[in-house]
Amino acid sequence: MTKALTMNDMLPLKGLKVLDFSQFLAGPYCALKLADLGADVVKVERSGLGDLSRYLYLTDTRIAGESTIFHAINRNKRSVAVDLKSDDDKARLTQLVRDADVILQNFRPGVMERLGFGYEAVKKINPTVVYGTVTGYGSDGPWVDLPGQDLLAQARSGVMWLSGGRDHGPVAMGLPIADVLAGSALAHGVLALLYRKATQNIGGYVETSLIEVLADLQFELLTTWFNDGNRTPERSKNNPAHAYLAAPYGVYETANGHIAIAMGKLDLLATITGLAPEIAGLDAFKQRDEIKAGLAAQLKTRTSASWMDDFVANDIWAAPVMDWDGVVASGVLQTLDMVQNIERGDVAMKTTKLPLRIDGVRPSSSRAAPELGDANGLLETGW
Repeated sequence: MTKALTMNDMLPLKGLKVLDFSQFLAGPYCALKLADLGADVVKVERSGLGDLSRYLYLTDTRIAGESTIFHAINRNKRSVAVDLKSDDDKARLTQLVRDADVILQNFRPGVMERLGFGYEAVKKINPTVVYGTVTGYGSDGPWVDLPGQDLLAQARSGVMWLSGGRDHGPVAMGLPIADVLAGSALAHGVLALLYRKATQNIGGYVETSLIEVLADLQFELLTTWFNDGNRTPERSKNNPAHAYLAAPYGVYETANGHIAIAMGKLDLLATITGLAPEIAGLDAFKQRDEIKAGLAAQLKTRTSASWMDDFVANDIWAAPVMDWDGVVASGVLQTLDMVQNIERGDVAMKTTKLPLRIDGVRPSSSRAAPELGDANGLLETGW
């Protein structure tokens, strides 16, 4: 009797061999997406130390002596530990390089070339390899030697300046948005080159950077600015949420929390909230701060749930601002099957899943992040 195939048997990248030299977030995030789609990802780490994110702590919580960051972004992978300055270790690693389908790295420009594993060197022994690189600011240009760190890239990109109120300083996003976007963009490029390899037997080199993905993140606003005489938008003074959009777009305090309100008809919103007609009748762009101030005063008089009942009933685009307790309590993550348990020896933890469903099923893997060098046998046997 033929055994029924499982989702893991049917994953689209099953059998793909990925050698990942990257550290921290951007490169490993790309590798994580490929692993979740079925690729065999082998992480190249420094002997005795490993990826520095093993020791980059967000809180005092440790999982088997390592950071939650490392476990979150390196689950479902294997590890080889080598000394990239050792000729013997580099020779053993070359066997894996020769047979890899994909190689990823996010060192500063020139580092992989000095180590002997830059694209041109690799292509000589693996002509159809797909080689992916993430940098901070590209491989040349005025910022090429600057540290490619998420917060610093946000500061240099204009993104940080867009957030917050007019009378306050720039506001950083509370997530490593540049790293995540760069990893996602690199995965797009890798998959495109894999298709070309499958159809034309041609590999290739794909590169992205933190500054490029942050520019792309701002494509709507930058397009407006490029074609609007380079007029700098003025951030809203009250209840800011977007540098350009008119009232009521923003986040407002209620009697017991906050509510976000998107686009909507001001006259209808005024009727529901009791906003004075003379305020609701103002120009939503030119006088958005006056409108927002009036709306803010009204929304403080009732609870978020009370307002939401009225907003939902009248098709006002609004949502309560929720913390993680609220999101989990809502049941939406459970309904979407977005949480999984991962394990490895004394490691047992919860984390998220791939935000895709394939043929109606969300891929998952219970394999936690690897112990340092757990796949060092590959250095002798190859893939």
